Amino acid sequence: MRIVATVVFWLAAVAANAVDVDSLSADTLTAQLSGDNQSVRKKDIFHRIGDFFTRYFRDFNETDTTYIEPQHFNYAFMLQNTNSYETYSLTSKSGQYVSLSPDLTYRVGPFFGWRWIFLGYTFDISHLSNGHNKKEFDISIYSNLMSVDFYYRKTGTDYHIRSIRPGEGQKTIRHLDIPFSGINVGITGFNLTYIFNHKKFSYPAAFSQSTLQRRSCGTALAGIGYTRHSMDLDFDKLKSAFGHLTEKYGEIPVDSGMNFDQVKYTNFALSGGYAYNWVFARNWLAAISLALSVGYKSSEGELKIAEQIKQDFSFRNFNFDGTGRFGIVWNNTRWFAGMSAIVHSYNYHKPQFSTNNTFGSLNFYVGLNFVRKRGH
Repeated sequence: MRIVATVVFWLAAVAANAVDVDSLSADTLTAQLSGDNQSVRKKDIFHRIGDFFTRYFRDFNETDTTYIEPQHFNYAFMLQNTNSYETYSLTSKSGQYVSLSPDLTYRVGPFFGWRWIFLGYTFDISHLSNGHNKKEFDISIYSNLMSVDFYYRKTGTDYHIRSIRPGEGQKTIRHLDIPFSGINVGITGFNLTYIFNHKKFSYPAAFSQSTLQRRSCGTALAGIGYTRHSMDLDFDKLKSAFGHLTEKYGEIPVDSGMNFDQVKYTNFALSGGYAYNWVFARNWLAAISLALSVGYKSSEGELKIAEQIKQDFSFRNFNFDGTGRFGIVWNNTRWFAGMSAIVHSYNYHKPQFSTNNTFGSLNFYVGLNFVRKRGH
């Protein structure tokens, strides 16, 4: 049985719960950090340090409570179902198009939270009897001020060819289900997003349930991102897969532009977008967040054909990518339930070859908070 670990750090709860900023005075920090209240010199140094951190935490955590209600409990327990999906498309210069995707992955597991830390495991129930060597690890960090997504994905051997277009202007053959073990794709990266209207808009209310959005509000977004993609394609296996179509559609030759051993992409991106939290009823929230990024891509490829094409395949250019988040949640501070989704799309285009990779996850969850915080 393959176990996938997912760690979600509820940094937003730091803003509401983990640190009592009002009681975090400079004198308190001075006493804690110096350990020597008799030394005036040390007290002055740590007093300044205390002032700095007090101001930092106060600014980082400050929210408008008419829009955002903080968490009232220390602990949380949640059950979550995560469904992962991925597609990969390849297009050659001649217009030949191949779309591939693996089997859907279904995972379930428990999570336990303490203030701003939320840990858990999800078990892959879609491949209990056979392994496909899939590896997936995700970390999401949400606070009112910013969010960070880290992800690592490594495909297994359960890819299928879903559609083929033999060439430019020709009809696309859809709804195929041809097993194909000749592709191996890996993705590693992160996205960092800054929320401008963070005192009134709460990302955690929609995606980590650690605060409550009480009034509808939107915000502009800005961010940076980095991804590293690698892809291995077995040309002989691709030709063999095309052979399954001969009886019904006639012979379809594989474009020589698909004949490469390995391609690696690196992407640095700047993004901008908008997010909106809609409070459509008491304790209910619907959220949408869309960001478009301009990425600078560099790629390395080993083509088995002409040197000219090989040089064309090594490129540095700009392309547009996108990230979307969607969610709906019911939260009465004690109990919560809902769903959330995050989708990433990356594009690479050059005259000889282009790719698109889209992957994401859909989560369903239910949970409760317990052990009320002092003063709440």
